Amino acid sequence: MHNQTPEEIRRVANSWAFWARDAQKPPPGDWRIWLFLGGRGAGKTRAGAEWIRAQVKAGCRRIALVAPTFSDVREVMVSGPSGFLNIGEEDERPRYEASRHRLIWPNGAEAHGFSSEDPDGLRGPQFDCAWVDEFAAWTRPQETLDMLGLGLRLGEDPRLMITTTPRPIPALKALLKQAGVVMTHAATEANAANLAPGFVAAMTDRYGASRLARQELEGVLIDDPDGALWTRDLIDQALGLPAFEPERVVVAVDPPASATGDECGIIVAGVAGLGRDARLVVFKDMSLQARPEVWAARVAEAFEAVDADWVVAEANQGGDMVRAVLQAAAPDLPIRLVHASRGKRARAEPVAALYARGRVRHAGRFPALEDQMCAFGAPDHSGSPDRVDALVWAIAALTPQAASPRLRRL
Repeated sequence: MHNQTPEEIRRVANSWAFWARDAQKPPPGDWRIWLFLGGRGAGKTRAGAEWIRAQVKAGCRRIALVAPTFSDVREVMVSGPSGFLNIGEEDERPRYEASRHRLIWPNGAEAHGFSSEDPDGLRGPQFDCAWVDEFAAWTRPQETLDMLGLGLRLGEDPRLMITTTPRPIPALKALLKQAGVVMTHAATEANAANLAPGFVAAMTDRYGASRLARQELEGVLIDDPDGALWTRDLIDQALGLPAFEPERVVVAVDPPASATGDECGIIVAGVAGLGRDARLVVFKDMSLQARPEVWAARVAEAFEAVDADWVVAEANQGGDMVRAVLQAAAPDLPIRLVHASRGKRARAEPVAALYARGRVRHAGRFPALEDQMCAFGAPDHSGSPDRVDALVWAIAALTPQAASPRLRRL
């Protein structure tokens, strides 16, 4: 490029056609849906935003943008590093009207943001193209996609692009069998030049050849293993149960075995009714990998946020330490320490049975928890199911007769 002018160099730097990898370019042929499966950081967002930018230049005027939440539309698709406000020539970039979840391009094209939490928000509007992001993490994927499809009815060739890290949810598996769908794929490693130095090596070193690595880094759709206690259908059933007001709420904690080891499982759940009439709800998965003082602060934050009745914490790794760490974060925290006397699967089976009977509702999508649930109990399952452990403690504490894992109060 040493013979080019500064203006020519700038234009090449902004030329997506020059920099894009094959997986990030729209496939040839007659298709209605382009599905781009990729690992974390594989360049999916940039590909989606650039495709929409090209559609706007080609004449699309009514565009839908759908993400797990409105916040995701704004923070990722619109204003993120690879979002519309940060790509392409500056004089061609749209302006964003946050109050209306709307982008307006200089040529008059408009894109409206929608949340997967509200499929009915897509009733009425009509579009000539659409981009949806992180489809496998949507709260109501099939219903929202159906509503969007009914609105793709403008122009001569309305098309949809879907970018997502895969998870074996029924809606994604059904999409792969649908006529008119084409797919491209990219692993995280393919985009290493645009990621922090050492990120790919660090993630590979941590997760190796595990199922999580194949899904989250390689972007491969891994089906749930046989023998797991939960299935995607059970979780979809839990998502579809009616809401209710809980009478008691707990924050359950499964502390990591070491200060720098596995995640700390933190689950917020509630119950209404007693015995066979009890109905349960999982409100939040607030699990994280952090030092003791950080996860203890997260527990205290969760307790205050939902006005919980008490905290239940597993004490197998040292009850005095767990109590001390939690009380250092919140001295008045009501803590009940429990110690398991049976194995993890035996403790989880009664809880899985409550799901099978339609007694447990999920208040939203919890992708990491769901993935652990649908792998837990399988013969080849490995790793520490911290989120599932915390879930089991929460349900057991709220329904001691129905889901008791034979615990001892300490």
